[in-house]
This record gives sequence, structure tokens and C-alpha cells, in this order.
Amino acid sequence: MAEKFDAIVVGAGPAGITAAYTLAEAGAQVVLIERGEQPGTKNTMGGVLYRKMMDDIIPGFWEQAPLERHVIDQQWWLLSEEAAFSIGHRNLGHDQPPYNAFTVLRAKFDKWYAQQAVKKGALLITETVVTELLKDKQGRVIGIRTDRPEGDLLADVVVVSEGANSLVLEASGLKPMPRSETMAVAVKEVIALPREVIENRFHVSGNQGVVIEAFGNATLGMTGNGFVYTNKDSLSVGVGAMISDFVRRRIHPHQLLEHFKQHPAIAPLVAGGEVKEYLAHMIPEGGYETMPPLYGDGFLVCGDAAGMVIAVHREGSNLAMTSGRLAAQTIVEAKRDRDFSAHSLSRYWEKLNQSYVLQDLRQYRRTTPTIERNPQILGIYPSLLNEVMGQFLTVDGVPKREKEKRLLRLVTRRRPVTGLIKDAWRMGRAML
Repeated sequence: MAEKFDAIVVGAGPAGITAAYTLAEAGAQVVLIERGEQPGTKNTMGGVLYRKMMDDIIPGFWEQAPLERHVIDQQWWLLSEEAAFSIGHRNLGHDQPPYNAFTVLRAKFDKWYAQQAVKKGALLITETVVTELLKDKQGRVIGIRTDRPEGDLLADVVVVSEGANSLVLEASGLKPMPRSETMAVAVKEVIALPREVIENRFHVSGNQGVVIEAFGNATLGMTGNGFVYTNKDSLSVGVGAMISDFVRRRIHPHQLLEHFKQHPAIAPLVAGGEVKEYLAHMIPEGGYETMPPLYGDGFLVCGDAAGMVIAVHREGSNLAMTSGRLAAQTIVEAKRDRDFSAHSLSRYWEKLNQSYVLQDLRQYRRTTPTIERNPQILGIYPSLLNEVMGQFLTVDGVPKREKEKRLLRLVTRRRPVTGLIKDAWRMGRAML
């Protein structure tokens, strides 16, 4: 007979480890299943971890966790072929505890985080693939089936936090196969550089860190962005764009990454570096409108598996951690009441609704679709802005009044006034 637990967590990423940690801390018998050799080997993200959500789980975690740098400088670059228009915020108030955000390498951080869950009493099982959810005759989820011989496990509740590649949910009929317009692919390299070189190039010292997000020519105008994050002695450099865009443009993600690294504004940052890792992963971009059922009889869904990503704000791991924590709290309450029905587990939805998670996902539900339907937003405006600024800042003896008229004609020739107004309205509506 299969062994039974209070809860099974599928996937040892930020959501899954958080759920397992919180459950184990509350005294529940929980098993955490990971398909990789260890947590972090199959997990990828750009590399920014927000302090508040992790601090809610392990207060003061930054004193012991394997972090890279604390972020004091965040920059947004709009790239044309030869120029970059940048907006940045450098906050030295974030140079001291409790900090705001950190750069991390998932192979190190996830392994450490999972060990904290194990110390609390969670059972970690690695190199195991969950193939489907087990259901009873009434359709209630009662456990999981794995690829191991006699690998069935039973539980009162299963937490599905398997990431964007939601094969378990799809196999169990809880989620349709995603469409290419709702999924992005991101590729990333970890490029080794001496610590002193990083500090000189990015104007930081100690463990201060910089985050750069790049749009426009970074992805050849496709819906997505490029990024450069500073680690202690390496850079995380990558690009991401919608799968539908890659198919339509007939370009491979690795080719796009090479294009980004060769841009005149990016090449000096990575010059002399040695590529140590190459990683790729999918990102659910459908947001609120494409979320699967988050609860049902005997199951809950968290993190990327639930589509909890807000790309415009570079948020994913924070949403995953909060959802994992709230899922675990819901299970603890259900265990107390001895009721694991959909009605009982619907408290999870209520908790998410009261938190920033669903409120923010609802607010930004139109953002990615709006940018996709209006390719001029990332295809025209970054290059147009750089062209305007380049001419405006060129001192060439042309009277300013005449130059302003020329620039106005330039802008309206590339994008008529009616188009400018419509684009501003569309993006405002998508983000408010």
C-alpha cells in the first residue's frame, strides 16, 4: 500500500519549497518532490529575489542564505541599433539591512532553501518525475504517481508547483496545453568576470548590485526584454520573448541572446567574460486570464504553474513564495478541520484575493496582450526616442525652435498624432 502524508508538494522551486517549509514548520508530514538531482538544477529565473516575501518566511534570511549582491541600482534601457536611452533609480537606502532585493544563482539558493525545509521536517525526494495526480472514484485528488517503480504516494492534499511546464496539470485534465501567445522563452548565460572588474564597470563596491532591463532592439522589437544582473563574480545576461514571436521571426533564442550581447551598449559590460552556464526556461505570460483552477478537491496550485507572473514588473518568485505560503496556511487550517474538500480549500483563493497577488495579477492582466497586439510599442518607440534625443542633444548651430519643429515632424511621420494618442491610451488602460 502506498505511503500517505498530510501533503505532497510537486516541484522544489520558490513556491514548492515555501509550501513545504511552512507546512513542516506547522508540524505537518510533507514530502517535497523534485525532478532534478537537487533543487535548483532544473530551476531558472533572471536572478532577482525580493526581500520582503522571503523575510516573511525566514526572518533575517540574508544573514545566512547564499546570496550574490543586494540591489541598489535599477535601470531601464530603451535600445535602438546604436544607442540607449536610460532611466534609473540608484537608492543607497537599499545598501543596508533589511535591503530590498538581491541577485541570486538558483543552483545555490534553491539548494540552501530546500535544506531549510528539510531541517523543519520536510522529506525531500529528488530525481523523481511526477507523471499524474491520483484521483478516487469521486474525482478527488488523493496523491501522485511517479516514474519510480511502486512510486505512488498518497496525501490529503497535493500542492502543484511544478513551474511553467505544467505537465502534471495537463495530464490530469486541469490545464490545457498553453498557446504560444501566452508563453515566453528566456535564455540566460552566467558570464564569469573578476569581482573588481564588475565593481568598476557598474560603479558599485562591496556587495552592492545593479539590475539592467533592456527593451526595443534588445529583442529586435519583439514582446520581451533583455537583462544584465550583477553577481559577486559573474553576470547573469539574458533575453526573453514570446514563443509566438520567435516562430514568426524565425529566430532562435540563442541567436537573440548573441544579438543582445553584441549591442554597443551591452558589449562593453560583458567584454572579457567567460560563459560558465547556459540556461533556458519558459515563462507563463498569459497572466490572470489564463490561470488554471487554483484549488479543488484535494489540490492547490501555486507559482508559475498557476501563471503567477507579472513580466512588466519582473515579478515571479515573489508571487510564487507568497502563494506557497498561503497554500500551506490553507492546508494547516483544512487539517485542523479535517476537511480537504474544494469548499474548504477555497480559503486559498480568499487569501490570495486579500493579498497583493491576485490584486496585482488582475491589474496587469492586459499588459502583455496589449504589447503583443501593438508591436509598435517596442518596435518603433525605443528607436524613435533615441533618434529624437540624439538630434536634440546634438549642438549643430540649428536654432532650437527650428530643431523642435523638425523633431515634431520626425515623430509624426513615424507615428501620426492619432496613433500616439491611441498608444498612450492603450498602455495606460493596460497598466491601471
